[in-house]
Amino acid sequence: MTKMNRGIITALSAIGLAQGLKILTHKKITGKWDLKQAFTTGGMPSSHSAGVAALASYVAANKGTRHTETALAVVFGAIVMYDAQGIRRHTGEIAQLVNDLEDNIATLSGNFPSFEYVQREEELNELLGHQPVEVVAGAILGTIFGIVCAKLED
Repeated sequence: MTKMNRGIITALSAIGLAQGLKILTHKKITGKWDLKQAFTTGGMPSSHSAGVAALASYVAANKGTRHTETALAVVFGAIVMYDAQGIRRHTGEIAQLVNDLEDNIATLSGNFPSFEYVQREEELNELLGHQPVEVVAGAILGTIFGIVCAKLED
């Protein structure tokens, strides 16, 4: 029987850990327990960042910082983290504006009976990306987790 790739297990475990921590951070911020937070995008900490940082630090701890695999994991991770706090966050902000605009149009259409407007059943998802602090927290969590996992194999 072949062994599972420990790098993959480490990265996926870091993602799971970060997703689980979102329940605790949501409780701290809102005062309410919400298990659905473990299955959402966005939030604190970034599971995207935790996963790629765990993989990069795990590879670096096992292969060394000068190895090509480490370079691939770091560059891939940087792109994912940039995307999580940049493009995806801005997409969420645009979704929020569209949802607000639709709410305003729905309110206005009530004052004008001849204006035919059909409101969508569901709003756009607004929580898509991360604030920079959420990305940094995920990266720190992932880095520590990746190094610990690598050291546990020794």
